[in-house]
Amino acid sequence: MEALILDGRHLTLETLHQVVYDRRPVEIDPEALDLARKARQVLFDMAAEGHPVYGLNRGVGWNKDKEFDPDFFEQYNRNLINSHSLSVKPFCTVEEVRAMMCIRLNTALCGSTGISAEILTLYKEFLNRGIHPRVLRRGSIGEGDISTLSLIGQTMIGEGVVEYRGMTVPAIQALRAEGMEPAVMGPKDGLSIVSSNAQGESIVALVIYQTEQLLRESNAIFCLGLEGLNGGLQPLGRKVNALRGLPGQQTVAADCRRYLEGSYLSRPDPKRALQDPLSFRCGSAIGGTVLDALNFVKQYMEMQINATDDNPCIFADEGTTSVSQNFETTTLSLGVEMLASALAHLSKTICYRLTHLADPAFTGLSRFLTPVDVKVIAYCAIQKTFTSLDAENRMLANPSSMDFMAVAGNIEDHASNLPLAASKVLQILDNLRYMMGIELIHAAQAVDLRGRPALGRVTGPVFDAFRKEVPFLDADRNLSIDIEKAYRFIADGRLDAAIRQADTH
Repeated sequence: MEALILDGRHLTLETLHQVVYDRRPVEIDPEALDLARKARQVLFDMAAEGHPVYGLNRGVGWNKDKEFDPDFFEQYNRNLINSHSLSVKPFCTVEEVRAMMCIRLNTALCGSTGISAEILTLYKEFLNRGIHPRVLRRGSIGEGDISTLSLIGQTMIGEGVVEYRGMTVPAIQALRAEGMEPAVMGPKDGLSIVSSNAQGESIVALVIYQTEQLLRESNAIFCLGLEGLNGGLQPLGRKVNALRGLPGQQTVAADCRRYLEGSYLSRPDPKRALQDPLSFRCGSAIGGTVLDALNFVKQYMEMQINATDDNPCIFADEGTTSVSQNFETTTLSLGVEMLASALAHLSKTICYRLTHLADPAFTGLSRFLTPVDVKVIAYCAIQKTFTSLDAENRMLANPSSMDFMAVAGNIEDHASNLPLAASKVLQILDNLRYMMGIELIHAAQAVDLRGRPALGRVTGPVFDAFRKEVPFLDADRNLSIDIEKAYRFIADGRLDAAIRQADTH
């Protein structure tokens, strides 16, 4: 795969995804590297002239009033990395770590950081050679992820541990195996490594990728459930949605119309209800809400991963620095929490769709979708499972961006909790995969009980692919096994593959 050129301005979510998941190699744009060197020279010049600069010849946090001699640069920066290595388990995934390193490398190439070219090269080499620092996940409050990104700094100075060639080894061992030398810390290098929002943004990147896939899958399951219900297609119409004008709603409705092309639902049926319950009738609108929230997050995420978040901020063209607030991530954190709320609405809607699919008053089918009344209990008690997951999602969607305390001698009295906010969304998404699996079980059972009528261009192949994993329920069995199979069908990407293949034909 052709190397991705990083220049601090043109990293996209798509190319970040390629670096994270496809191991696309990266290179540094020579002009961006030159600008980074100019920014670093500003630091040397200011140090030589004795100007006070935060993180250069003054301490950080509450110690901003403490002065140290330039001869102490290397030891001070090592001390800074060591003193800020204080996060707790669990460990971040390799994908999160790759995203952190790629994001931090790109933002440092904006030319306002002052980090050494040697350390910028280490970020590149770590990514390209598959040296992945073991980073503990919890400890950042989202105002620069200093307590977690410090562990990347540990490995760059030859300390700490990394995942390398499928094993967890001391960082120095991996460096030696690759013929590399540990970094020698210079002015502001320690602060430049630790003071970035790259961890929170890395989790947001995973949230974006997973939400895009989950929404596509949820829309397809909703459409199959609509066929199981014998529901109405009018709410998905192009004209009625265009009159409302909401972009997400229109997009999802269009996707659903395409998924249902050729479905028996397009034919009149006197038994079909004039209006379905809102959880079905408004299905594309609720999915559209998730999409609108997701697009807000994507907009600000792409903005942040192509901009400096450094304090102080260096103006290489002027030879000066400025105290900065650019590490603030409140807008992105609130966007993530908006997405969490939208996903919680989807979660509740799935619960009600499941309840209706088990109710003969709405489907005209058997109670709890049993194949034989009395003799087979079927999906009676499963409601406890999906409602408990929904309760957990409601808890996880509760905002945490405001749950901060003043730290560092009451100087740092604001925070966004972006890593926590984004981590909670990842858990919501995983809970939703289980809930969607249960919805898929119900939808397929209802379709079978209708005699497997003509299904849509996408829902038909989805049904066929799912039935290879979970068969028709003809007798009571351990449904935990079916739920796990349905979850794996979604989590492993097989459902998404079936949707994509059918949707391109």
